[in-house]
Amino acid sequence: MTEEETLIAKGEDAEALLSHPAFDSAIQSMVETCFQTFAMSKYEDKEARESAYYQYIAVTGLVNTLKQDIAVRDEIKSKT
Repeated sequence: MTEEETLIAKGEDAEALLSHPAFDSAIQSMVETCFQTFAMSKYEDKEARESAYYQYIAVTGLVNTLKQDIAVRDEIKSKT
């Protein structure tokens, strides 16, 4: 398998994962939990807010990485 074929397959897998209802539900639940934790934390609970923030960054980073894999796939396909 060539590098381009590998990147296309990776993009296909990323799209399948992002479009899967269970994955979408899990991501939405995690994001909601982060915001609730952040919003409901007491002023003194800096650690809880920071933890929620870093979890949110990780979750959105994962989703953005998958979207980037799809974009790379689309770019390769548009050239051929």
